[in-house]
Amino acid sequence: MRPKFIAQPELHFEPTSLKITEEFYTKYDRISQLLDENPGILDLVHAELEALVEIESPGRSRYASDTVLRLCVCQVVEGLSLRETIVRVDTCTALRQFIRVDSRSMMDYSTFCRLRNAIAPETWQKVNRLLAEYAVTQGSISGESLRLDTTAVETHIHWPTDSSLLVDVFRVIQGDLDKARKLGVALVEHRRFHLVAVRKLGLRITRKGVRKGTSSKDLKPLYQRLIRQVEEVLSTAGAVAQSLRQGRPKDEKLAARLVEFQRLGRQVVSQARRRVILGESVPNDEKLFSVFEPHTELLIRGKAGKPVEFGHMIQIQQGKEKFITGYDVFERRPIEPALLEPALDSHRSLFGSDPSCLAADKGYFEKETIEKLAQRIETVSIAKKGKRTADQIAREHDPIFRHAQRFRAGVEGSISFLKRVLGLARCFSKGWAHFQSTIGTSIFAHNLLILSRC
Repeated sequence: MRPKFIAQPELHFEPTSLKITEEFYTKYDRISQLLDENPGILDLVHAELEALVEIESPGRSRYASDTVLRLCVCQVVEGLSLRETIVRVDTCTALRQFIRVDSRSMMDYSTFCRLRNAIAPETWQKVNRLLAEYAVTQGSISGESLRLDTTAVETHIHWPTDSSLLVDVFRVIQGDLDKARKLGVALVEHRRFHLVAVRKLGLRITRKGVRKGTSSKDLKPLYQRLIRQVEEVLSTAGAVAQSLRQGRPKDEKLAARLVEFQRLGRQVVSQARRRVILGESVPNDEKLFSVFEPHTELLIRGKAGKPVEFGHMIQIQQGKEKFITGYDVFERRPIEPALLEPALDSHRSLFGSDPSCLAADKGYFEKETIEKLAQRIETVSIAKKGKRTADQIAREHDPIFRHAQRFRAGVEGSISFLKRVLGLARCFSKGWAHFQSTIGTSIFAHNLLILSRC
């Protein structure tokens, strides 16, 4: 049975004389108060963690759900990795007091990772919604104005090339086949897979590909050799997985992993053959950009210094108090004008009415949609891309429109804060579900920081 929270925390009598330290204590005291005032948030997290079957050290009690929730917030606010978070909290009295372990033993980072990953993306959506409803009840946020924007959050992958993806496939499957060899699988008992040679071949392709005057025709023989090597190991992986499926649960887990990487590997081989050998132009929707994060999408946004990104688009919606009242994470890049109505529905369900001012950037502009929204919203401040008619120019030069656009620019600052301070420039969590959860955790920490300053 996992406890929900620590009923009797220890007392602390350590006054501070430094202003910056006092601000640090005050910030976490206020966040702690906000969490205590919203027991429904802890109920949601506890329901997730209570169902988790975990293996813990003999003689040690399970960590309270409240401790896990607070540790998730602490990781985002401090901007640390799993290991760094555990070390920081373990050596800091103030943070120990905040997560309520006090003088008790601290969990290790692997336990924290398992517990954090057990909280589903849908739960973080509900948690953020509860906090928003609390903020409305307390009068901390208002629904008079709404601003929207989308941004890209990158996944943790290297720059994808056909050769590097092929080498990744070979490397991963070769490691799993070595594990199968140790389990006594006869098919690989005397087989050797030359990973070093494959890596050298991939490096040779990379170096030759960047030379001036090199064409795809010059790279075809090297790619054909590399593809043959990968196809051979994929074929072996399928046979080994078949023989492992009738074994122990541990063997079946290895078999499932081999089957999955065999599937991904065949897709990598197919796109490399089509693009390099056959000279086809492979659509981005049919490409795999990472065998470790196969959900990754290529995003061409035309940003200066980074025209191409690999990750997913998210949308955030805010009021004038900078509190993020709603967010969405998209597996495939959306059409932005189509996001306006769902965002307004969410705003209306939270505040009870439409905003009097709606502001967004040019990507959200669609003439029919804007005209429809203008019938019920007093100010719709969304500029048009490209050439404008005289009426459109007059509309965009109106002082009210321009004031709303200045209000819209504030969402860029929040996005910058999310990326620079709260770690959303790149998501280091593995898998699509954990990617969504990381977004939700960062939004939750952001909103707690906003409310803590009220």
